[in-house]
Amino acid sequence: MNAFPVTEDHRTATYGVPAHLSRHLKIATLFTPEYPLVLESGRSLSHVQVAYEEYGTPSRHRDNTVFVCHALTGDSHPARHDPDDIPGWWDVMVGPGRPIDTDTFHVVSANVLGGCAGTTGPLSPGETGRPLGPDFPEVTVADMVTVHRALLAHLGIERLYSVVGGSLGGMQALEWLLRHPGDARRFVLIGTAAGLTTDGLAAHAISRAAIRSDPCFDGGRYVDDLIGPGPRDGLGIARMVAHLTYMSPESLESKFGRAVQPGREPTGPAHGRYAIERYLEHQARKFVDRFDANSYLHLTTAMDRFTAFERPHAIAPENDPAVHVFSFASDRLFGQEVTNALLAQLTATGLTTVTHHRDTTSPAGHDAFLLNVPGYLREMRAVLAEPSAV
Repeated sequence: MNAFPVTEDHRTATYGVPAHLSRHLKIATLFTPEYPLVLESGRSLSHVQVAYEEYGTPSRHRDNTVFVCHALTGDSHPARHDPDDIPGWWDVMVGPGRPIDTDTFHVVSANVLGGCAGTTGPLSPGETGRPLGPDFPEVTVADMVTVHRALLAHLGIERLYSVVGGSLGGMQALEWLLRHPGDARRFVLIGTAAGLTTDGLAAHAISRAAIRSDPCFDGGRYVDDLIGPGPRDGLGIARMVAHLTYMSPESLESKFGRAVQPGREPTGPAHGRYAIERYLEHQARKFVDRFDANSYLHLTTAMDRFTAFERPHAIAPENDPAVHVFSFASDRLFGQEVTNALLAQLTATGLTTVTHHRDTTSPAGHDAFLLNVPGYLREMRAVLAEPSAV
């Protein structure tokens, strides 16, 4: 990996972050005005703040690092560091004795560029000191990977044991594989695709329309004075739409069916009476307290525009990592045809080790990659423990 200009790590209160962050969060400031981050759009950023967390200990040869890429609304905190820490979004996967075993591996996870959990994004201050908001530049999955690699260079990690990610995190891992295959011994792509289907694009379109149409959105300037509610209703609806794509029809039916929510009857047709409606509203309320609407617009757009194999790729024999793809039969966001296309495209690059692990046991849908699915977790443990193909 190439060296990137950085400043020293420091722990700091992050600007305008809605999420409750772990006390173990660290901050690195990467890139300088002389050597800025040049985005795929052509615009540049300097003094890029990156929020990240580390677990475990680097080996003497610094060859045991696993980089964990997070999904759309994740952050740098996949797991608890100790019993008193806040829960992580992937506690079933990362930690002592887990498939990504922090007694064995040194784990690094970072909030993506454009996020809202400590890394530079729309909530970051511009030259006026106010949040950039809609003036934050467009970012791509490739830009996210560039920042991840800069962070690793700062940490002195030259080659990774593995890059692991699910959903948008899997897109990051796939982009990393295609652009820099020699960076890791293996890449693990979970519940992901080389690009969104039309259904996925449509769900994001509805979500962004809900945010933009909220009267409090104000063209994305709702954070100028860091006061006011912001587009909470629109962002909440966006979360409700997305949540439906993360669950399978079978899981929705088994959990809720046509059950009526206990309590007072609704007063009219404007308010539904079903448990599924109350559940989605609950998910919306939780989400708007921890996420920024402009970040949601940027990150969903980055997913929309991700087309991993738009340009030809060929993996040279000297850079031939093992690649492991995980999918779930109940995942309606990235179904079997999507996975089959990804596998065919990966094989066409010349990779010699591409394996596919398909879970048929979990009815949970796309969210299964975050859950305690025993067979999937066993396969993950085996994949990370087996000798590398290179």
